[in-house]
Amino acid sequence: MPIEVRHLVDRGRAHPLVRLSGVLDDGSAAAARFALLDLLADQPEALVVDVDGLQDPHGLAVTMLRDVFDVTRDWPGSRLALCGTTDTATWLPTGWPAWPDQANAFAALGEPDPDRRISIDLEPDVGAARVAREVITDACDRWGRTDLTGNACIVTTELVNNVVAHARTPMRVLLAMDDETMSVAVRDSSPVLPRFTGPVAPTSFGGRGLLLIDAMTSRWGNLELDGGKVVWARLVPDRTVMPV
Repeated sequence: MPIEVRHLVDRGRAHPLVRLSGVLDDGSAAAARFALLDLLADQPEALVVDVDGLQDPHGLAVTMLRDVFDVTRDWPGSRLALCGTTDTATWLPTGWPAWPDQANAFAALGEPDPDRRISIDLEPDVGAARVAREVITDACDRWGRTDLTGNACIVTTELVNNVVAHARTPMRVLLAMDDETMSVAVRDSSPVLPRFTGPVAPTSFGGRGLLLIDAMTSRWGNLELDGGKVVWARLVPDRTVMPV
């Protein structure tokens, strides 16, 4: 294979580590991109990519990594780090800070706070939204952010019910707290992306779920994956709090 992508988790590492090795061409660059997005879709606090073994005769690595940086800029907001290079100037256009080795990269990122990241797997059943709301309410209580409970529950209910009604696949609900911002997201196995065209007519039937999400969040969007998608939303305290 032209590229090997290995994802090492919980083997003496504080954050996910990916080693890119082999020759990067159009096909392997696309595969590497999806591999990195797949890891970031689970919203880790940080991701480290080691490029020490990467051969890039076509100059595709910078473009690929810059694209990953851009499409995940708003969500999941994970800190990104490259390592395995002393030529930091080459990698500057990617937006990723670069370190000469793994030790320096992990030291710069620091230790994660696992309590600030929650994920639950749900089946596309009618009770899925209720389970998600219970988890969110408990998390907001523990984090001392009950001011976000109402909006987070409503937004997540809309996201989960969209999967139940349309995608009809198992899903993963993700919840994270970063400073004052909470993010909620739902990952499913359907490639169909949500479409939002703005306000709907008062006499129309349906179509208000995304309008509600747009009104109650500071930002929302989707992350297209190889074999599915994530629809995410970010909530901040200054939005009008809706009752649970």
